[in-house]
Parts: sequence; C-alpha cells; structure tokens
Amino acid sequence: MTMTSDNHMRTFYEYIVVGCGGIGSGALYWLSKRVGPDVLGLEQFQLGHERGGSQDYSRIIRMAYPDDMYTKLTPHTYTAWSEVERESGLQLVYRTGGLSIGEKGVSDHITSEYARAMAANNISYENLTGRQLHERYPQFTLNDNLVAVYQKDGGIVDAALGNSVHVQLARGNGATVIDQCPVTRLSRDAGGRIAVHTTKGIFHCRKVLLTAGAWMNHVLGSVGVHIPLYVTQEQVTYFGTPHMKDFTKDRFPMFIYHKADYDIYGLPIHGNSGSKIGIDAVGPVTTADSRTYEPDPVREKIVIDFLQTTLPKYLGPIIQTKTCLYTMTPDRHFVIDTCRKYGWDDVIFCCGAGHAYKFASLLGKILSELAVDNHTQYPISPFTMEREAISNPNYKTDFHMKGNSQSKL
Repeated sequence: MTMTSDNHMRTFYEYIVVGCGGIGSGALYWLSKRVGPDVLGLEQFQLGHERGGSQDYSRIIRMAYPDDMYTKLTPHTYTAWSEVERESGLQLVYRTGGLSIGEKGVSDHITSEYARAMAANNISYENLTGRQLHERYPQFTLNDNLVAVYQKDGGIVDAALGNSVHVQLARGNGATVIDQCPVTRLSRDAGGRIAVHTTKGIFHCRKVLLTAGAWMNHVLGSVGVHIPLYVTQEQVTYFGTPHMKDFTKDRFPMFIYHKADYDIYGLPIHGNSGSKIGIDAVGPVTTADSRTYEPDPVREKIVIDFLQTTLPKYLGPIIQTKTCLYTMTPDRHFVIDTCRKYGWDDVIFCCGAGHAYKFASLLGKILSELAVDNHTQYPISPFTMEREAISNPNYKTDFHMKGNSQSKL
C-alpha cells in the first residue's frame, strides 16, 4: 500500500481499476507502464481468489473463432502476452495446437465458420477428416463421421500465473494494489472527480476502469447504469488418467468439440497431473453471492460418457471438479464501453462474457488506451453498449457462438 511522506495513505490516483482478476490485472499492468505510480488497483477479495472467473491453472488461447470480430483481435492477444512474458521471464502461453471438431450434418457448419473467419483474416489452418484427426492424434477414437479444423497456434495460457505476474509487474512499475477492499459505490466529489467508496475509505481519481465480473452491476448501479448480464456456475473436471504421457502439452492439443446444443472442451495436462475437461456455458443461472461451490454430477456424467466413446485414455478417477462463474451478455460478446450516456464518460468498463481470459492482457491494454488516450488502436466497435443485445430487453439470449453473429450487432 502506498504511503505519502507524512505517513498517511494516498487517496488520489489518476486511474483506479476496480477488480483485479484477469482483465483487471491486465489493465493495471498496462496502465502502470504508461503512468507508473498514478494507478491504484482495488480487489474485494484476496488476490488470487477462486470466487470469480479468472482462476485455475489453464485456459484456452486460440486464433480460431467463428466470428470476424474476434479473429481480428486474436493475433494481438499473443503479442500482448509475449510482452508480459518478456518482462517477467516466465512462460505463460503454450502453443500446443488447437482443434475445432464437428460432427457431419450436426455441427460441421460451426467448424466451417471457424475456417471462414480465419481465412478472412489470413490465419493459417488445416481441415482434417475424422481419419486424419485420428492419425495425427490417436488418442481420439477413429470416427469417420467427424471433421476438424486444426490451427497450430492454439494452446493454453496459465490463468493464475498470468494474474499474479500482471500484478507483480504493475507493482514494480509503481502501481498500488489493495486487496480485501470491496468497492461499495461511485460518486462525484466536490471537485467533480470520481469518488470510489470502499470499506477501507474513499479514494479519488480522474477515471475508473471497472472490471468486476459478476459484481459489475453492483458498482455500475451506483451511477444509474445496468447492463443485462447472466451469471452462471460452470465447472471443469480433472481426471487422474494413468496415460499422462499421451496428454502432455507436446503430444496433445487443446480441443473444442461442437455438439448440437453445446461445446465440450479439453486441455492438455498443465499445473497438476490431471486431464481437464468442461462443458461451455451450460451451468445454472445464479448470482455472485448465492452461487455454490458444489459440483454438478449430471455434467460430470456427460463428460465421462463423452470421453468413454471419444477419448477413453483421458479418463481416470476424478481428482477434482472445480466451479467458476461466467458473466455473460445475452449475445455472449464482450462489452467495452464508457458510461457517457449517463454522464459518466470517465467510467470505462469491460465484461468478458465468459470467454475472455485468452484476451485478458490485450483487453487490459485496450482499457489502458481508452483511459489515457480516449481511444484505442484495436477494432472494438462491435462491443459497444449500443448494440441490440444490450439495448433491447427482448433480445433472445444465446450463449453459444456459431458464427456469422456480427449480423446481430
């Protein structure tokens, strides 16, 4: 905690970041590179906590997306993480290769959208038949009814390590970070600056960057802003496979397997000895305060049944099933905007919609540019509050991106 020369806690900073998870820690880091000690990070829980959505050993990183709005950004995610790796000397990203797998006549249109979006943005990829998939990765059972798109840069990013590295580098640049410090509301002080009310006192700043995940509307509500967000309790399961050697990062890719109604994803072993698998965005709607940490045995059985027929060596006794929160917009796309329509253009916020960790450092950089320069070099126009999914209360919710969704914006 930064102290002034007369031993009182400093209360004014040019910029305050509220929420120091994936995106928030990234914003803190990139801001500290620009403004040094003029940035404060506030985290309501202990740093590195597991109550939100930015924890665990590994998350997917990939060039492949079925939407142009993301494939225009994905190459820059690697550049941002590379800068963090260079400064820290620690490896955060592992390029294991990545697969998007579909079933003929059921979900192969989704893999086609992945290929289309990558081709449109000059990202190299390969189309694989089911037999070619099995030949390249014999861990998958032979199934001629499958098709796959392979992209060599897909892999994993270490989430827990990424957060802590962001924070440590930011502190090295002079930033202040205070944890166990919930923000209760925002207001204006007598000078027109933002007053950030917390359980440890009131801090003042010129601009706030709000990256509070499932707690986003708790803070936005104090300035009269509410965005439609759905908080769900998701989970991943680690299996104690005896075939660890087949699923190391140099032998096995990350994959997304598209079913008709949902996606199953898996990652190579990293951080512990277990193979990791989950189902994307099928958990029950909850709140940050009412969620539980209890695994859902129904979803555990779904992934076990899937693995028995598709990746049998991936299985073993359950080591652990971990829960986390997704905070999603109705169209499952990011929101990156200010509260200017409500008279708070100095409040900048970002919601990662339950799939942002791969972008965490880049989104932090984007937020830092919006704060310091009032614009960003990156294409973020699709992520405004003005789009129909945010502004139309009757918008039909769909958490599963299947491509061509720019037409909804």
